[in-house]
Amino acid sequence: MFLVLVLAWTPLHAADKAASLKDVVGALEKGYAGLQDVHADFSQRTFIAGAGREQKGSGEVFLKRPASSSAMFRFDYIKPKQQIVSNGKRVWFYLPENRQVMVMSVADMFKGGNAIALSYLTGLGHVSRDFEVSYAKEQRDKNGDYQLELIPKKPTPVLARLQLTVSAEAVERFLRQGSVQDTFPVQASVVYDAVGNQTRIDYSHVRVNKGIDNNKFNFKVPSGVEVIKP
Repeated sequence: MFLVLVLAWTPLHAADKAASLKDVVGALEKGYAGLQDVHADFSQRTFIAGAGREQKGSGEVFLKRPASSSAMFRFDYIKPKQQIVSNGKRVWFYLPENRQVMVMSVADMFKGGNAIALSYLTGLGHVSRDFEVSYAKEQRDKNGDYQLELIPKKPTPVLARLQLTVSAEAVERFLRQGSVQDTFPVQASVVYDAVGNQTRIDYSHVRVNKGIDNNKFNFKVPSGVEVIKP
């Protein structure tokens, strides 16, 4: 499963004067640049094109970008019950109901040109470098937040297209101050893969740059759990 990190902030009203595309992208990139760690709740909806059905999930996420190693992440799903954990080198996919955990290297998980998916999962991407960016068909949503359409310059099986909803409040702060401090300015994302599957993630109760311990991103295999290595 490949996820794209999305975090919330307070929106302005739709009646406010629209910013330029350049300003929205600038606020987005400044928000990513200031990220050290994030802790948030999330809800997820995945539409499976081949089956014509939708799966829902929710839980808690932790992300960190330490100075001396690759970015780390942890998704603790409440529904369905599962965990996805990475210490920057390894990734564990734990399914407690099946008593199984799949273990692989980060490099193997994102081989074949899929590193851009990891980049946006951990908030390290550069929008203007990696994507062709435009406004979505509806430039702003009902809350006044900006909606972007991003086409990767190097499409991959897991990321063919990306839509981001960017906080209007963060954009206004960027225009006033030239920075977006202690804020992740994305309200929601929709990831489309090469076969038409799509995953939307919304975040709430966002806490940024609070100093998450590195031990949060290590996984200890429980007793009696089968370890699977692809």
